[in-house]
Amino acid sequence: MKEKFLKFMEGRYGVDAFARFTMIVALACIVISIFFPGRSVIGALLNTIGLLAIIYTYFRMLSRNIQKRYSENERYLTVTSGIRQRFNREKNMMQQRKTHHIYTCPSCGQKIRIPRGKGRIEIDCPKCHTKFIKKS
Repeated sequence: MKEKFLKFMEGRYGVDAFARFTMIVALACIVISIFFPGRSVIGALLNTIGLLAIIYTYFRMLSRNIQKRYSENERYLTVTSGIRQRFNREKNMMQQRKTHHIYTCPSCGQKIRIPRGKGRIEIDCPKCHTKFIKKS
């Protein structure tokens, strides 16, 4: 069975970042539509948007026009690059907070990373060379 699926998917585009995004949007629309009881117009509209997003996602995944799907994904990645970079930066900062203190220079605003457990230390800002004392 696995071999048949792999043979079927041969030469097709598959899943990419844009496909994952459209599936998340579809799922969110369908879940939100649950909160509109009865035959409300908003609930029906959200269900329709979710269904169309699922159909479009599967169309992209099963497409043999790889160049066009690749260019769609590249456009999505360029549009969302700023948001993704900011999210990754914040995620990285949260991981570093376990092992480091992150201080901000009082004069220039530069962020400075100091290892935890050093006690009371004098920090020299690498950007403006302002000295300030902090406890890490």
